[in-house]
Amino acid sequence: MYSFYEYLAFFVIYAFLGWCAEVIFNTINTGHFVNRGFLSGPVCPIYGFGMVIVVFCLTPLQKNWLLLFFGSMFLTSALEWITGYVLKKVFHTSWWDYSNQPFNLSGYICLRFSILWGLGCVMVMDLIHPGITRFVRWIPTLAGQIIVGICLFFFACDFYVTVAGILKLNRRLKRLEEVSGKIFDYVKAHPEKLPQIRKFMSYYLPTTLKLLRSYDELSRQG
Repeated sequence: MYSFYEYLAFFVIYAFLGWCAEVIFNTINTGHFVNRGFLSGPVCPIYGFGMVIVVFCLTPLQKNWLLLFFGSMFLTSALEWITGYVLKKVFHTSWWDYSNQPFNLSGYICLRFSILWGLGCVMVMDLIHPGITRFVRWIPTLAGQIIVGICLFFFACDFYVTVAGILKLNRRLKRLEEVSGKIFDYVKAHPEKLPQIRKFMSYYLPTTLKLLRSYDELSRQG
């Protein structure tokens, strides 16, 4: 069994390792560096949560690879679906989309990646996690607790800043949509005002496009 501190340490470590894996995978696919994940820092919390759940629930099955595989596949897929659904509902954007993959569920999960998560967890639990456990227990408890506390503090700050920024951007985009609708309605009702509207748009359009490009870049980096 693990202590609460050890679970927090596992979360921090796997969140960082997950970010590294995502960056390497997407850098290879795109040919350039992409800062993956929901937060700005070098962490993907979903990996931290996922591995903590797997370690907590499936450690007794660590030697049974078949049950470990199916259990990991189910738990990580459930976490990925819930996370994708919540992010979409709250922030109105998707950090990943499996809609083009066969056997997907609402674009949040798909059979291919669920199998990969299951295989990955089996490999991690058998080859990597024992070493990480020894590393966490090798660090003096007080020093480890301080390090983990500092990391979690920065995670929390990053989370707050990221969420505040996304919500602010969403409010601006919603306001932009409302203003655009009013402009089109006004042009339909007063076509003779079209030259003045064009001057107005030529002044504000560059800023609008920059805002939209920033939003699109945020979605693609996720």
